[in-house]
Amino acid sequence: MANGVEDFYCDEVLSGHTAVEKVWETEDTLAFYHTRPFYEVHIVVIPKKHMPSLIDVKPEEKDLMADLFAVIQKVSEMVNNQHGACKVSTNIGEYQSNKHMHWHVHYGERIKYMDGTWC
Repeated sequence: MANGVEDFYCDEVLSGHTAVEKVWETEDTLAFYHTRPFYEVHIVVIPKKHMPSLIDVKPEEKDLMADLFAVIQKVSEMVNNQHGACKVSTNIGEYQSNKHMHWHVHYGERIKYMDGTWC
């Protein structure tokens, strides 16, 4: 769970309860700066429809996935153009703290807390 909710993105971000800085938005997809970034540049890309994870995508959702990947591509290109590199990843199963499919586009070193531990 993220911030005590199973689906932070539907319950907080898409509902408007948690404000985010948008990077790119379409009718079906939202890209925004992570609310608690782990990297120097950390952008999250989500479908606006609840989809638990990549392995749960259904054939009839191919148009939503095409839109999602088009946004991931645009955001990745933007970060790459600004910084010369980026990583794109998603998590599944126990690695997925938020049960709403989401993709990370990030650049730079992992951020550490003041005590030296990783965030």
